[in-house]
Amino acid sequence: MARFDLSDQEWSIVSPLLPNKPRGVARTDDRRVLNGIFHILRTGAPWRDLPERYGPYTTVYNRYNRWAKAGVWLRMFEALAAQSPQSLQLIDSSIIRAHQHAAGGKKGVRITPSAVLVED
Repeated sequence: MARFDLSDQEWSIVSPLLPNKPRGVARTDDRRVLNGIFHILRTGAPWRDLPERYGPYTTVYNRYNRWAKAGVWLRMFEALAAQSPQSLQLIDSSIIRAHQHAAGGKKGVRITPSAVLVED
């Protein structure tokens, strides 16, 4: 088990929320696929760089896409949020400061004070 893979307790919470429609051929282990999806989302790596322990990247990618189109991720999030409402937090963007160079102005432009010169 990798460092960030789902524990037995976490898996017992998540597994009932996953779709379970057998289609003839036995599906790949959902826990392994889910760990692969979380690995990609956590690291930001391309799907092709998925470690072999999670199975073929095409299987993991296809399952991620199918579940997204079927609304599985949204239902899972809503169910987990309902079980733990104190875990939801919001970030107000008004408290986040942008770097001084994020304004997009031209380099070398000098800002002059907006004082009005008065003649005597």
